[in-house]
Amino acid sequence: MIENKIKQEILTRLRNTEEKEGVRILMAIESGSRAWGFASPNSDYDVRFIYSRDKDWYLAVDLEEKRDVIEYPIVDDIDLNGWDVRMALRLYWKSNPAFVEWIQSPITYINSGCFREEATKLLPDIYSVEKGIYHYRSMAKTNYRGHLSDDRVSLKKYFYVLRALFAIQWLEKYGTVAPIEFYKVLALVTDNELLDTIHALLEKKKVSEEKMLGPAIPVLNKFIESELARLEDIKPAKSDNEMEMAKLNALFHRVLSE
Repeated sequence: MIENKIKQEILTRLRNTEEKEGVRILMAIESGSRAWGFASPNSDYDVRFIYSRDKDWYLAVDLEEKRDVIEYPIVDDIDLNGWDVRMALRLYWKSNPAFVEWIQSPITYINSGCFREEATKLLPDIYSVEKGIYHYRSMAKTNYRGHLSDDRVSLKKYFYVLRALFAIQWLEKYGTVAPIEFYKVLALVTDNELLDTIHALLEKKKVSEEKMLGPAIPVLNKFIESELARLEDIKPAKSDNEMEMAKLNALFHRVLSE
C-alpha cells in the first residue's frame, strides 16, 4: 500500500489543485504498477483524478477549445494529472481502458460525491467487451514490439504485455470487465512453466530498479507471440449507442448539481 507520509503529500497536492484550478475533485486514485500489483521499489506514484468545474464553465460557445486536463511535472516520484468529468465520460462511452481501470483502482485518495459509485454501476451498460479486447490487444502489441523484441529488454514491460493479454482472456471467458490487479487475471494461467516463470519475474521486479534491463525470456516471448497471432484479426467494435450516452448525460448533470 501507500506509506502514510506519501499519501498525505499526495492529498495536499490534490487539495492545492482544487484551490488553484477552481475545481472539485470527484475521485483520485493510484494507477499504474502500484495499483496493478507489480511495483518496483522506485516506481512512480501515478495519481489520476477526475474533476468538475462550476456549471457555467460548461455553458460556453468555445467549450471545445477549453483545456479539459490538468497535468503537472513529476516531482519526488509523484505523477499527478486529471481529466475533466465531461471528457472522462465521453471516453467512458468509448470503453476507454484507462478510465475503466481508474474507477476500479484498489488504492483511493479521494472519493467525493456520487461520481465513482454511479460510474461503476454503469459498467454493465456502458462497457463493451469487444472494444476492451481490441484496446488490450493494441496495448500488448505496442509494448511487445516496442520493448520486448530485442535480445536485451525492459523486464517491466513484460508485465504490461502479460496483464493486457490476460485481461483479454478474462473478457473472453467471463464477458465482464477485467480486474486491474495482476494476481486476479494471473489466476487464469494453467500452464505451470509459464506460471512459474511469471512468478519468478515478479519476485525479481519487486527488488529491482524500475528501468532494469535483462535478457529476453523465451517462455514469455513464445506465449506472447502466440497470443498476438491468435488475436491478429480482431477489428474495432461497432459505433457507440445513443442510449448509453443518455445514461452518461444523466450522471454528468447529477455531478454538476451536487
